Amino acid sequence: MNDIIAYFSTIPSSHRSLILVGGITFFWLIENAFPLFNFTYKKWHHAGINIFMTLTTIVINFCLAFILLKSADWSIANNFGILQWLPEMPLWLYALIGLLLLDLIGAYLVHLVEHKTKFLWRFHLIHHTDTWIDTTTANRHHPGESVIRFTFTALGVLIVGSPMWMVFLYQTLSVVATQFNHANISLPKKVDTILSYFIVSPDMHKVHHHYVLPYTDSNYGNIFSIWDRLFGTFMMLPKEEIIYGIDTHLKPEEHNELKNLLKIPFQKQPLKENS
Repeated sequence: MNDIIAYFSTIPSSHRSLILVGGITFFWLIENAFPLFNFTYKKWHHAGINIFMTLTTIVINFCLAFILLKSADWSIANNFGILQWLPEMPLWLYALIGLLLLDLIGAYLVHLVEHKTKFLWRFHLIHHTDTWIDTTTANRHHPGESVIRFTFTALGVLIVGSPMWMVFLYQTLSVVATQFNHANISLPKKVDTILSYFIVSPDMHKVHHHYVLPYTDSNYGNIFSIWDRLFGTFMMLPKEEIIYGIDTHLKPEEHNELKNLLKIPFQKQPLKENS
């Protein structure tokens, strides 16, 4: 555990980039060999759109990273945050609690709020317009949503009182987890079910990308599945019945053109259907 802390305390940006690129490449190769769905689409065009949005997310997070650093340093220096108020415990338990809480605020909570707040939904909607979910969809976020998610992560760092090594560890696990649960892969049902009791499995997250309510408003988690189960937002749907996309933007010119995707938050929004 001490070696992990030492590594993530000083993890180079090049290593973080390698993890991001390596993860996409790894799951890209697996989903090509063992796809869940055999899509008929221009894979490179689709990937180009999603990778562009991934790059904008990287730039935004890089430019705002100093806020996370200042927040973590302030929390530790002022003994502020949940972790700072807990009694002494084994380091692994301290890390697990911190990661769970960061995932709650930086992933589950922001995701829930984006679905329940009309203004924020305008930005998150872009993620749901994808009708060909694969590992590149993981970071298909409008630049505006990237700012929103960063804000919640920074808030989580303050509330949790997490040191910077934990923030880096959380972000790394988050990247790999979202690439994994978006990947167009098919795991044996029993394996996926067992995984879903601990982490967000591919089948579990695919339900969230079904094109109509109530499934769209379910399974908000990213790393840990406990929050959806605890707060009653966990749902399952046979993968054979899943249809990707969002019922309000099913036309290719709406969901498969970069210029329109960037404009969507500022367009008049139709209502989501209830069935």
